[in-house]
Amino acid sequence: MYKSLFFLLLTAAFFTSCNKAKVTQLEQSLAASQEKVKLLEEQLAYSQATGAGLLDRLEDLSVVNVEGAQSIRKSIENISDQYASIQNLNNKIQYKDSLNLALVMNLKRSLSDINDKDVQVEVKGGIVYVSISDKLLFSSGSSRVNSNAQNILGKIATVLNDHEELNVLVEGHTDNVPMKPTAEAKDNWDLSAKRATSIVRILQREHYVAPERLTAAGRASYVPRAPNTTAEGRAQNRRTEILILPRFDQFFKLMESPQAAN
Repeated sequence: MYKSLFFLLLTAAFFTSCNKAKVTQLEQSLAASQEKVKLLEEQLAYSQATGAGLLDRLEDLSVVNVEGAQSIRKSIENISDQYASIQNLNNKIQYKDSLNLALVMNLKRSLSDINDKDVQVEVKGGIVYVSISDKLLFSSGSSRVNSNAQNILGKIATVLNDHEELNVLVEGHTDNVPMKPTAEAKDNWDLSAKRATSIVRILQREHYVAPERLTAAGRASYVPRAPNTTAEGRAQNRRTEILILPRFDQFFKLMESPQAAN
């Protein structure tokens, strides 16, 4: 009987020991499995976040379809063309500025023996102006050019004939003192226009400036250089101006794009 009881106790102890070992093994296995599950969950969360980001980027990129890409490419090409046009126009403007500078230097060199107060050469708004005092060209109230003025006009005409691509506008100007009507001119408008016409005729007939390049205009007293309140100011306003400017067809061609100009 005692032997049977001892055997049962020994058997129970053996199975208990085996069960503890299995429990420990199972616990370790469970812990490892839980660690793997945690790692997999972290990997899954990362994948989900990455996938969401990729989807967002794909949604953005989906906007740029083939048509959109062509439109962007066309816009870039247009910008490039506009930049090339601006560069081309800038080069032409620089060329025109250089031409104006050469004109001014040539005119000043030709007219160097004349008082600077009586003949002024300058550039305004991209146009070369030659302003000649009326006392060098005309008698008071007259539109007939003095014989002494032929030398001045001849020097200017020589420079003009060296630049046949440019037009010439001759403007007559007076002060604001009303003139008495005469057989030659009725008023300041009439006098200024006839003086400009006289200069144009001399440039054409005696110095061979092409007539299609020439224009005569009377401005009377309405574009003064100085206030008419003093004798000195009125003297500055009584003048003839010769404007040297590009031909209008060439000017508009200058403003065209390279493709249109060609």
